[in-house]
Amino acid sequence: MSSFDTVTLLTDYGTEDEFVGVLKSVIWSLAPHVRIVDLCHEVAPFDVRGGGLMLARSAQYLCPGVVLAVVDPGVGTARRAIAVEVGGGQSVLIGPDNGLLAPAVAMVGGAGRVVELTNPDVQMPAPSGTFAGRDIFAPAAGHLCAGLPFELLGQAIDAVTLLPGLMPISRDEDGGLEAEVLWADRYGNLQLNVDPDDVQPWGEQVAVIVGGRRRVARRVETFADLRTGELGMLVDSYGLAALVTNRSSAGAELAIAQGDQVRLEPLGEDESGGDTVGEVIVPFGRRSS
Repeated sequence: MSSFDTVTLLTDYGTEDEFVGVLKSVIWSLAPHVRIVDLCHEVAPFDVRGGGLMLARSAQYLCPGVVLAVVDPGVGTARRAIAVEVGGGQSVLIGPDNGLLAPAVAMVGGAGRVVELTNPDVQMPAPSGTFAGRDIFAPAAGHLCAGLPFELLGQAIDAVTLLPGLMPISRDEDGGLEAEVLWADRYGNLQLNVDPDDVQPWGEQVAVIVGGRRRVARRVETFADLRTGELGMLVDSYGLAALVTNRSSAGAELAIAQGDQVRLEPLGEDESGGDTVGEVIVPFGRRSS
């Protein structure tokens, strides 16, 4: 019998209502020793793909333990509630079988044992089926952390029957790349579904086409390498190409957000990177009268 001492939560519940607090209380009522990590509760409502991408970005850095993820627009329907062992049993991912868990499971090496959460003895009695986070997922997490054997959560199922995650991939077309914004973070940095190696042969500058408007992005290593108003492309902290600006929002500059399309092309011979805004240098010192 094994137990876990960390539960990591990811939901689209937000923090204005009681939902997250109820999840934590259910878990702590069954396993008062556990630490709970709030990875994020601000996934856009019903955005299964966005939640799955966030979980995948984070997966390799999370503490071993239980990961409870709930972005569940199909709650109360025939979609399955599942628990997936990964890392040889070091961690268990719990959530709906709607593709939310799939990217993270793939990121950490694939699924081991999988069960559908069908055991009523480890679930909360409920007046309806609309709060599976409270009634099914959180009790499963709590019981695992208290030492319940994994197989007692419910019926074993084959991992190949799980719903896969839908992940957009960039594609070569007419000498360029048709890409998509996977993630726009709070700073307005735009992570693309582009391997930096795919644009490496194009040199230090890349043409960026959005909505018929053509811009030039300079490939840099840090935000501070960019001048004020200049568009850049760098390798982000997850190893993907990202469009960025220095101390401003690339998303606002390009008027795009998560899910929008971007085309990348090598710079033409007659193009130059004249895509900057002039700077004013303000020295430190006493203002003259």
